[in-house]
Amino acid sequence: MNITDYFVSGILVLLVVRQVRGSRLDLINLVVPVALVGATALYYLRSVPMAGNDLVLELVLAGAGAALGVVCGLTTYLRRKADGMYAKAGFTAAALWVFGMAFRMCFALAADHGGGDAIADFSRNHGISSSQAWVAAFVLMALAQVVARLVVIRCRAYRLASAEAATRPVAV
Repeated sequence: MNITDYFVSGILVLLVVRQVRGSRLDLINLVVPVALVGATALYYLRSVPMAGNDLVLELVLAGAGAALGVVCGLTTYLRRKADGMYAKAGFTAAALWVFGMAFRMCFALAADHGGGDAIADFSRNHGISSSQAWVAAFVLMALAQVVARLVVIRCRAYRLASAEAATRPVAV
């Protein structure tokens, strides 16, 4: 990992601070996480290899990211205020976000500091064609985590607002 990798990872980890602090659900907090992960994808993703078992690796890690994102979304607290719906990540949501980031960073550190041979052996034994397959898989994992979290939070907020509107008395 180089200084740029640490910087990008740091920015993505700082997203959890924003989530824990809590904020109103608006267009900004919908676009910022997707834009940051999208920019990360543009920086790292040169291709999405599909030879051998590359696609399986990419789908498994994207699925793991989506699962983390769904649980993050389900463990985020939602509340309605006069000016809109607010979301605040709970301990579990924050921990899972950090876990996803730490998992990706630890893999990169292991690859650079003595684990490269074991990763290469695993890749050969399981039909993974190149290191770019791992890059694509981890980028897709991060993107799936962010998108799944946002979708779950927005769906929950919509349902909560709809339920509150249905129970509110109608003025005649």
